[in-house]
Amino acid sequence: MLTTDARSLSPLAKEALRKRAVQAYLAGGLTQVQVAAAFGVHRSALTNWLAAYRRHGETALDARPKGPAKGTRTLLTPKQAAKIRQLIIGKCPEQLKLPFFLWSREAVQELILRKCGVVVSINTAGNYLRAWGFTVQKPVRRAYEQNAAAVQRWLAEEYPALVKRAKAEKAVIYWGDEMGVRSDDQVGRSYGLRGQTPVIPGTGQRFGCNMISAITNLGHLSFQVFEGTFKVKVFLGFLTRLIKQAKRKVVLIVDGHPVHRAKLVQAWRAEHQDELELIYLPGYSPELNPDEMLNQDVKTSALRQRRPKNVRQLKADVRSYLFSTQKRPDVVRCFFEERHVQYARADAA
Repeated sequence: MLTTDARSLSPLAKEALRKRAVQAYLAGGLTQVQVAAAFGVHRSALTNWLAAYRRHGETALDARPKGPAKGTRTLLTPKQAAKIRQLIIGKCPEQLKLPFFLWSREAVQELILRKCGVVVSINTAGNYLRAWGFTVQKPVRRAYEQNAAAVQRWLAEEYPALVKRAKAEKAVIYWGDEMGVRSDDQVGRSYGLRGQTPVIPGTGQRFGCNMISAITNLGHLSFQVFEGTFKVKVFLGFLTRLIKQAKRKVVLIVDGHPVHRAKLVQAWRAEHQDELELIYLPGYSPELNPDEMLNQDVKTSALRQRRPKNVRQLKADVRSYLFSTQKRPDVVRCFFEERHVQYARADAA
């Protein structure tokens, strides 16, 4: 059956086609399939016209002007566009009392309606986002408890002052952190037939180990892999080894983990203040620590080659990967290239 491409017809011609087809069917004697074939349209189109006619009468088949409904606009003025863009950059949807958690096209569509009174389609909202330089990205999780003023003070004042003092004392700045690795961590990807998810065999047992590490922006890496809970004894043992390996005063920057602030650790610091200084990052700010990049690298790479069958094999795999990374200062230096930690690329190390 040859069908008519209605897009090539004028609005009045479309109106006449709809009304003639509906009247031909209502006259009786022909099925919808036969009427559709006679007028060169799809049966589904005729079905829709008949439904509209039965709900609203013949006026439902009238031609309508193209474009948005009266009283609406489809384009933002440059001033409105700048306003919406700045709101998206500076705030989350929840802060603007929008019923969305992330900035999606639907969220932007609603924001434009509320702030500018302009009705836009989902596609138009997406076009605006692309024109404003936005791309779809995985967001960085940031705690509500983070103190923005403290972070800014760290970046603008405290850390630059620390760098200056470390240079004067000929000390080396390390960034430290701890993390756990589990046997059931799913990392990496595998090719498989379309629609058939690859199945990777592995033990059903769950086991894990922990690691503590410290890095410098010159590519030095110190680490320790251990079982059990991260406690004061483990931390002090690592600090003792770090001092011996550095062979000069160490300035170690860590987060506010309870072990880092324990009374025994503070007493140890007082006894070794000429050898090691412990500095704390602003609270709830892991994105400021370059050692977090090492943690991510270990989780995504150390278990990629094989699945460990027991905790001994898991520890061996993690140690092996860390030893290989330790021998590649260029890889460690790359951890300081991530956007949030670039401020630490040049310091006293």
